[in-house]
Amino acid sequence: MSTHTWTVRRLGALQDAHVEALADVLIDCVEGGASVSFMLPLSRERATDFWRRVADGVKRGERAVLVAEDAEGVCGTVQVIFDLPENQPHRADLAKMLVHRRARRRGVGAALMRAAEDVAREHGRTLLVLDAVTGGDGARLYERLGWVRAGEIPNYALMPHGGFCSTTYFYRALDGRAG
Repeated sequence: MSTHTWTVRRLGALQDAHVEALADVLIDCVEGGASVSFMLPLSRERATDFWRRVADGVKRGERAVLVAEDAEGVCGTVQVIFDLPENQPHRADLAKMLVHRRARRRGVGAALMRAAEDVAREHGRTLLVLDAVTGGDGARLYERLGWVRAGEIPNYALMPHGGFCSTTYFYRALDGRAG
C-alpha cells in the first residue's frame, strides 16, 4: 500500500455531509481514548451538534477547518482558530487535531499540521499554540514536528473513560522570532 493515499484540503464551508463525516472521526477518536473535550459514551447527536457549531464559526471567519480524506472519506481534521482577543492578532490556536484510527501512522497528522501552519501564515499569524495530553500520540507528533513544549498542567482534564490526564502546552513561531 502506498504511504500517501490521502489528500488534505481546507473546507470553505461545512455542508451536512462534512458534519456527518467529521462526527464519525470525532466519535472514533473518543472511543479510541482521545481526551478531546468529550466523555463516553459520545452520542452522534452531541458530535454533530459540535461540528454544526464549528461550521457556524467557519461561516463567521473565526476558524478554518482542514480535512484529510482517503478512499473511505474524511480520515482526519484540524482547526485553526483566529477568533482571539484583540491584543493577539498575530496568534492562532490549533484545536481538535483528530485522525481516525484507520488512518494513523501514515503521515496524516503531520500533513494536517503543516497545512494548518500554512493557513495560519496565509492569515498573517506568526505564533501558534495548542495543547495535548501529556505523553500522548499528539504530544509526540508535535515534538517530532519541532513544536516547542511550554509546560504541563497536571489533572487538566478527564479521559473519555474517566480519570485525570495532564496537558502539555506547545507553541510554534512561524516567523522565527520566538522559540
